[in-house]
Amino acid sequence: MGSLGDELKRKTVSKLGENKWQKHADTVKGYWEAIEYYFENIDIAIKGIKIYQDGMFVDGDYAMKIIDEGIKSGSKNSEILSNLIGQGAILIKTEDFKMVKDEYDGLQSILKSKINIKKLFLLLRYRILKPIFLLRRDKFIASRIAETLGQKETGILFIGAYHNIMKRLPKDITVIEVKEIAKIRKYHRAIQSFSKTTPHQLKQLTQYMIKRV
Repeated sequence: MGSLGDELKRKTVSKLGENKWQKHADTVKGYWEAIEYYFENIDIAIKGIKIYQDGMFVDGDYAMKIIDEGIKSGSKNSEILSNLIGQGAILIKTEDFKMVKDEYDGLQSILKSKINIKKLFLLLRYRILKPIFLLRRDKFIASRIAETLGQKETGILFIGAYHNIMKRLPKDITVIEVKEIAKIRKYHRAIQSFSKTTPHQLKQLTQYMIKRV
């Protein structure tokens, strides 16, 4: 989330509490380490593989600058991207700038608002519009993959858990989930206490998140 990252973290820590936040942070760290392990050990030739990254609305040198900034801020996602590109993978412009900015601006307006009534209004507005933002972006991402991924080519998609890309892809594209998106969503709901997940179930979901593939 770029410059909103620190503010989002502060809000999340405030909501979850320091202890729960740290456990979640450790889980996310373990999750990305599992993803990194997968790509370090997968038996495929990386050269020529096409990479599609959530939020990546540019390519070429501009994209590499964004990735470098992500690495500096501690993003394991960015580090994995850099390693794959260094092995010959090709980063593809995945998203439309305006679509990404619309969603970013909606979230930014909430975090930056200092007036409670206005913040509540902006939050309700964002919750109503968020499914529309995601739907537009999902359609665009799926179309980009369909347009740029050729016959017998392999692509790697890094995508947020609440996107719904797979059903919008052409039927001749075979999809393998490195981590099951349904379980990632279930973990996310559990950590935010939006579900009746028991401590045992949360432990199982956490173990799934960090388990090597």
